[in-house]
Amino acid sequence: MTPPPTGQGAVTVRLFTQRFSSTPLGARLARRLTLHQLQDWGIPHGTRTSDAAALVVAELATNAATHGRVPGRDFELRLTLAETVLRIEVSDTRGEKRPPSPGAVAAPPALSETRRGLLLVDSLADRWTVLDRTPVGKTVRAELDLPQ
Repeated sequence: MTPPPTGQGAVTVRLFTQRFSSTPLGARLARRLTLHQLQDWGIPHGTRTSDAAALVVAELATNAATHGRVPGRDFELRLTLAETVLRIEVSDTRGEKRPPSPGAVAAPPALSETRRGLLLVDSLADRWTVLDRTPVGKTVRAELDLPQ
């Protein structure tokens, strides 16, 4: 017996998940592994998607290692590639320290050398949000629409 047709074709979803130490080195490794994983998935270095993803991962991983750090706890990077979107999720165990929500990110003072990371995420990502993480912590999810 064959199942009834659903009208939908097969969809390939690719997934990459890795934990990193909540350190500057962990954040750099997350960015580098993102670039390698995207290359393996057919998104070459130097493309808009690859460059934007690398910057988004760098900023979110740095925030997780800096502001979301709990001694002895790692942060997690999850990349999901579907037909039309690349989803980037960075999770840490510090649920009480939440970044501002999309649209509420304020520009830092003119001479400030910090607080620009989420402005980059806001400008590069097509969508982003902050989610609660079970059992503890938060996840910042950013999505990049893929060129058709």
